[in-house]
Amino acid sequence: MTELLLLGGHALLVATLSLTGLHRLWLTAAYWRTRHQVTARVALDEAALPVVTVQLPVYNERYVVTRLIDAAAALDWPRDRLELQILDDSDDDTTALAEAAAARHRARGLNVAVLRRPDRQGFKAGALAWGLERARGSIIAIFDADFVPPADFLRRAVPALGPEVGMVQARWTHLNEGESWLTRVEAMLLDGHFVIEHAARARSGRWFNFNGTAGLWRREAIVAAGGWQGDTLTEDLDLSYRAQLVGWRFVYLPELAVPAELPGDILAFKGQQRRWAKGSIQTAKKLLPRLWGSAAPWSVKLEATAHLCANLAYPGVLLLSVITPVAALQRVGHPLVEPLHALFFTIAALSLGLFYGVSAGAHHTDWPRRLGRVPWAMALGAGMAVNQSRAVFEALFGEVGAFVRTPKRGGPGGAGRYTLAGDGNAAWEITLGLAQLVGAVACLRAGSWGSAPLLALFGLGYLWVGLGSLSPPSPAPLEAAEAEAAG
Repeated sequence: MTELLLLGGHALLVATLSLTGLHRLWLTAAYWRTRHQVTARVALDEAALPVVTVQLPVYNERYVVTRLIDAAAALDWPRDRLELQILDDSDDDTTALAEAAAARHRARGLNVAVLRRPDRQGFKAGALAWGLERARGSIIAIFDADFVPPADFLRRAVPALGPEVGMVQARWTHLNEGESWLTRVEAMLLDGHFVIEHAARARSGRWFNFNGTAGLWRREAIVAAGGWQGDTLTEDLDLSYRAQLVGWRFVYLPELAVPAELPGDILAFKGQQRRWAKGSIQTAKKLLPRLWGSAAPWSVKLEATAHLCANLAYPGVLLLSVITPVAALQRVGHPLVEPLHALFFTIAALSLGLFYGVSAGAHHTDWPRRLGRVPWAMALGAGMAVNQSRAVFEALFGEVGAFVRTPKRGGPGGAGRYTLAGDGNAAWEITLGLAQLVGAVACLRAGSWGSAPLLALFGLGYLWVGLGSLSPPSPAPLEAAEAEAAG
């Protein structure tokens, strides 16, 4: 009976997790069906262009703040209808660097101000709300500290703000994709989200979200949705769903690319992903009851639920990591275990291969070579299960928590002052990784070829994440860091 229960629970877990792969295939198919859709645009009347406020929320960004302000100041828009707000919550020399850059651009006739709050209440959401109260613009553009908007960003994005459109989101690209194998895999993961997921949802009539940066909002839409709120760690996702619940449409512009910096080490990547996972579950708790009580179509409700609850799969992956070696080695008295593992591995590999192959082919000519990163993406996703499961449980049962920013480097040699400490998960990740590899070797010795690839993939992922968490990057010398920030 115990073996039967274990087999049944194991099969149910594998089947449930396989649904994420099937959902990924649906997104890929929806993208492919709608790939030729063209975004409607309104003509700009040069004599009546709206006032645009560009908000730049920063907190301890000494390596990138000058570059950010310079890029925002170079936006092509009439100077009398452009306002830059540097929303500075910093407690280091970022403020002095921001003030210097602002003064330089004010001398050239630009309306730019460094705005400092008395405290960091509400974190980024609080800063954006505080700035909005003081903003002149009817349109609000937002860029995080590591983004470098192209000069024609407003000229290309503002025409997409039709009468019922509350937000326009651009596609992220990557300044440091070639820095390491980690950043290459991160780039592929984000490309899948921005090329496939956003486009599939937007073009098929489902809801999608503002990503916190590289986008435009109508001020009216922010206010109508209830404004920026700091009761989740993903204020962008929260506001997005509230705005769509009150009737605003969103537009996605995949052809408008804004480059940004990818996390350069495992600890920074884990911190970013933990915040996103925790915030998405917090948003699901907050808004799913309201969503299901709304008049939105069933197709929208189902896809929104899948989107907001996607990170609930991670505790399942973690549980699968614990019981798979046992089920594979003992075979729990049933010959279906090995085929079950092989089927799960095949669905995951096929869905990810198509998902990332299609996303790479949309903007890269070397997409066949990029497909070689798919196994590493699978491994990294599995290896993040401890980190992401912790975020899910904190969201379900804990407090909102503090907004932990992702350290920005601004180029080689940066990030010294902002290096994150270890998160306490490394021992668990390394132990799980070794257990998976021992199980894989034992399966190979026993001729269980169907289970070995899954175990090996999980093992490599856990070891990659766990060992990477033991070695934070060395701080850069202060002189080099100052030169990087100034240059």
